[in-house]
Amino acid sequence: MRHLRDIRRASPHTLVAADRDLRAFIAFCATQAIAPERADVHAMRTFVATRARAGLQAASIQRELSSVRGFFRHLVRQGQLDTNPAADVRGPKLRRRLPEPATAEDLQRALEMPSGDGALAVRDRALVELFYSSGLRLSELCGLDLAQFSDDFSEVRVLGKGRKERIVPVGRKARAILRDWVRARTGMAEPDETAVFIGRDGTRLTPRTVQRRLAAWAVATGLPGHLHPHKLRHSFATHLLESSGDLRAVQELLGHASLSTTQIYTHLDWKRLAQVYDAAHPRARKERSGSS
Repeated sequence: MRHLRDIRRASPHTLVAADRDLRAFIAFCATQAIAPERADVHAMRTFVATRARAGLQAASIQRELSSVRGFFRHLVRQGQLDTNPAADVRGPKLRRRLPEPATAEDLQRALEMPSGDGALAVRDRALVELFYSSGLRLSELCGLDLAQFSDDFSEVRVLGKGRKERIVPVGRKARAILRDWVRARTGMAEPDETAVFIGRDGTRLTPRTVQRRLAAWAVATGLPGHLHPHKLRHSFATHLLESSGDLRAVQELLGHASLSTTQIYTHLDWKRLAQVYDAAHPRARKERSGSS
């Protein structure tokens, strides 16, 4: 845990989860009368099966297994073990549930509605436009400082997961409302506040406040369904992929390390895929008139 906190600089949420997961594993080892550092691959498989029989969801078992895998990896690095017994042990397959993206038509209609009166209404509109324009994560948007934007607001330098930096374009509509917000922000911000998005108190918005403001904006504009940051990110990726078909470009814009992650977030609807297949595959195309 000290290694995770001091060397890996893990977040408080990660530290709490890892502590809970490792304690569960240590408790399992006690029931098997083995020391945790003496567990082998068979013990690891028994651990997974035991947690599944206890009713844990697949995602929880996968997280526990990941924590234990990291624990053994640390012991190998410290020279206390030769091999990681959890390295090749796989947990139950996850059933990934994708958020339903908002339709382009619904978002377009909502974003064309008047922003409302006051600086905070402009800010809320800017939040939505930037999420949808650039596909940012909630943590990335909340962490934005003014200095991360180019002078004309056409690009933003984003610090993503693992502190990896990427540059993301900002759409024309988002640029316009961002300029309006930055002008309005000037009289609200605390003297030393660098955050782009601030609240009534002049300090950086918290993730929870952003979530609440998006939900309220959706209700005010009549947007169907509950609106949250990841839904806008998913909508950004889905609509961009449907228009361009360029999976690699979407991967770069989202800041995904793995292309498989992008494929999960940006699924195309099967009706459109079938149409592409029928039109393009040589064994699926209809014969042209006059051909034998």
